[in-house]
Amino acid sequence: MTRFNGNRLNRSKSAQNMSIRQQARRAAAEGDFGKPKNFAELEARGPLQVKNQVVGLLLPHGEGGVVVPDRSFKETNFGKIYIDKVHLNGAPYKMTVVCEVINPTNTNHEFYGKIVEVLGDIGKHDVRMMTVLRQYGLSQTFPEAVVDEVKDLPLNPEPELINSEIKYGRKDLRNLTTITIDGEDAKDLDDAISIEKLEDGNYKLYVHIADVSNYVRENTALDVEAKLRATSVYLVDRVIPMLPPKLSNGLCSLNPNVDRLTMTAEMYINSEGITYDGAVYESVIKSDRRMSYNECYRILTEEETDDPMYQMLLQMNELATTLKRMRDNRGAINFNFPETKVILDEEGKAIDVMAYPITFTNGIIEQFMICANEFVAEKFCRMNYPFVYRVHENPDPIKLARFTRVAREFGAMGKLVGDITPMDVVNFMDTVKDETAKPMLDQILLRSMAKACYSSHNYGHFGLASEFYCHFTSPIRRYPDLYIHRIIKSYIHEEQKRSHFVGLVEAVAFHSSEMERNSVEAERASDDIKVCEYMTDHIGERYDGMITSIIPAGLFVMLPNTVEGFVPFRSMKDHYLFDERSFRAVGARSGVKLTIGLPVRIVVETVDTELNRIDFVFEPGFERQLGGGRTQFEGKRPHKTSRKKKKGRR
Repeated sequence: MTRFNGNRLNRSKSAQNMSIRQQARRAAAEGDFGKPKNFAELEARGPLQVKNQVVGLLLPHGEGGVVVPDRSFKETNFGKIYIDKVHLNGAPYKMTVVCEVINPTNTNHEFYGKIVEVLGDIGKHDVRMMTVLRQYGLSQTFPEAVVDEVKDLPLNPEPELINSEIKYGRKDLRNLTTITIDGEDAKDLDDAISIEKLEDGNYKLYVHIADVSNYVRENTALDVEAKLRATSVYLVDRVIPMLPPKLSNGLCSLNPNVDRLTMTAEMYINSEGITYDGAVYESVIKSDRRMSYNECYRILTEEETDDPMYQMLLQMNELATTLKRMRDNRGAINFNFPETKVILDEEGKAIDVMAYPITFTNGIIEQFMICANEFVAEKFCRMNYPFVYRVHENPDPIKLARFTRVAREFGAMGKLVGDITPMDVVNFMDTVKDETAKPMLDQILLRSMAKACYSSHNYGHFGLASEFYCHFTSPIRRYPDLYIHRIIKSYIHEEQKRSHFVGLVEAVAFHSSEMERNSVEAERASDDIKVCEYMTDHIGERYDGMITSIIPAGLFVMLPNTVEGFVPFRSMKDHYLFDERSFRAVGARSGVKLTIGLPVRIVVETVDTELNRIDFVFEPGFERQLGGGRTQFEGKRPHKTSRKKKKGRR
């Protein structure tokens, strides 16, 4: 991959002429980055805050060239960009390039640009991923100032540092039995668990979280870059970390058998799952073992095991079950959507797609993290201290009314109107009689709800039926977590910085929400690229699937491996009429009803790797089966009048 940045070298470093990224960094350092007014002015993408850039194919045009934007590059309406020969910067034709538009405000919509980077041949696996990075303003490299700040950090905390921290009040918890449980591929281990079952049957739960804020100090180059990125991004074939790997995979990661600085939420939980006491403090731990979800599942489900962690895992499972029961009883809404896992070969080509394997051991850690997040959020909310909350507001009444109409078509009883509670939604969903439609109704329900985001005000979390909630448990990969660690530590050390944080939390919350949405879109785009790449080798193959959604143009079908494709109505024999109120399509001649949750049999028709779109068609004869036979499907035959009746009429 070749970069062409020569045109940028002569730019002034003044505030007026500095690059977008430099402006963003300066704003972040001054505590002004992320406010809504700045975003309205910048209209930029991702952490790099890029704008007026297009990714596309460079083709010859006269003495210069023309860039045809990638069809999946939806961030611009520029159309073709013309490149003067002096702005080609040596870029070869028929390559995927990044060009910067020189006249983005031109009113006659004839745009000119200059080549700033050559990504390579779009047919190569890595180049498709690079287009995602450029489209969403993501960078795999860290600025030189950040590299300089972390280069002298040790691989592990030095004993002198540990002893000094303990001397000044950090709790030494290295004698506690402590484990981490993550996916097999995880390298950034944020959280660790210790647990004690008390004599009265209650539990003492320790949730230890990496003390990232001890190394990422406010307004350093490292902090400014972390604030810009706001989150790690997990693409199919790579991770774009929020922090340099030396921190995210090394010094901060709670790796086994090494001392680590942590923030601990120590909570006392009764047999009803209620947290009745606890504290948050700085600590030192040494993880005894790095475990995986699959390993824990095997230990807990084997008939006989001599694993030394068995009793601890048994207690963890008991407490997690209690916590889940408590949340179910208060109305927490459980969405269980399968996540897509793409298997790549050594060259990065997709060789398999499957639903990400989930077991009840994943739920153990999930329940403990929710518990810690709620405990910390409530503590600081009741003190009326500046904070960053994770909020999920009540559903939109109009969207909820539409969902109610659809759900009633599948047997749901009652209505969801007025000032509803999460328990109202749960009770309503329990009345749905068609079990096959429930997963698809969950998706429609989710789209009816507000998106969760970060806020400086506590609005509660509707989906979790939680009055207080925040993100405290993943500071290696989420900036809001890191930032509230900074707030907590400031409070613990009585630094009297309330007024300081009051002026900053809203900007941090807003920007973190923006970057989270950007990362979700980037991750989805990378999944789509690899899923389409995989399905190109399966054109013409037949699969069983299920209808997940219906729109006026056709319907979406999901296969058991989570691959989703579109079946256009124009590909069908009958003419289908879409009923938006009931969320179904009805055949004009056959009366066949196509509904969400309906099992279908499809054939992979086409795969468009430029638009990342997969089209299915019904298996030959399947539509006839739905109609109950050819006669019913093809409609009534014309009525034949007998000759006798015809003669009588004459």
